[in-house]
Amino acid sequence: MPWDPEQYNRFESERAAPFVDLLALIEKRAGMQVVDLGCGPGSLTARLQESLPNSEVLGVDSSPEMLARARPGPGLRFQEGRLEEVEGTFDLVFTHAAIQWLDDHERLIPKLWSHVRPGGQLAVQMPSNHGHPTHQAVVATAGEEPFRTALAGYSRRFPVLRLRRYAELLYACGATAQVTYEKVYPHVLKDAAAMIEWVRGTFMVPYLERLEKDLQEAFIARCIQRVERDFPGSPVFYGFNRILLWATRAPDAVPV
Repeated sequence: MPWDPEQYNRFESERAAPFVDLLALIEKRAGMQVVDLGCGPGSLTARLQESLPNSEVLGVDSSPEMLARARPGPGLRFQEGRLEEVEGTFDLVFTHAAIQWLDDHERLIPKLWSHVRPGGQLAVQMPSNHGHPTHQAVVATAGEEPFRTALAGYSRRFPVLRLRRYAELLYACGATAQVTYEKVYPHVLKDAAAMIEWVRGTFMVPYLERLEKDLQEAFIARCIQRVERDFPGSPVFYGFNRILLWATRAPDAVPV
C-alpha cells in the first residue's frame, strides 16, 4: 500500500500527542535495545531514541516512501520490513499508530509479546475511531456506485478489539503489570473537508489506491458531503479515539 508522507504529515503535531502519552508510560532505562514497529518517516522514532539514554533503536516500516524520509544517526537505524515478520527480542517493543493495519489482534498481541525480553516492556498506541462519522462516511461511500464496482466490493474491516480484551490478552501473555486505556484526543479543524483530509492520509488510503484519479476526487467529495451533514459549521470539533497499552514482562520469565 503506497503511503504519501506529505499527506500523512499534514497533521503531524496532532498525531504526535498520543505518542507523548505512550512515551510517558515507559519505564525509561539506559542502554535499552528497542524496536519501533511502523516507524513511518522516523521523526517520532528519533524522539523515542533521544528519550532513552545510550539506547539502540531500530525503526521498521513496510513503506519505502515513508522510510525515504527517515534519518538514521547514532543509536538509530531503520529497515524496511513487515511488522509481523520482525525477528529477535528487545527491551522495549514500541508501536505507534500502526497495528490497526494488521488483522487478527487475538494472535498479534501474543506475537508482539514474544519479542519482549524478560524484564522488558511492550508499548502500543492505535486508533479506535472507526465508529466516527468520518470513518463511517468512507465505508458508506465505498458501498455506493460507481465506487462499489470500481473497488470490486472492497471494504476494510477494522481489526481493533474492545479495550478490555487487550487487558485480558496481556494478562494471558503473562504481563506482571499493565496499563490499558482509551482516550479521546480533542482536535479543532477548519471544517468537514479538513476532517476528510485527515482520514485521507490514513484510513482512506487503501480505498483511494484502488480508484482511478477521477473517481478518487469524486470519492473524496462524496465523503465530505456525508460528513457535512453531521458537522455543517466552522470550525469543527474532531474527537479522535485512541487505545494505549503498556505492559512489562517479569525479569525471570522464560523466553517464548
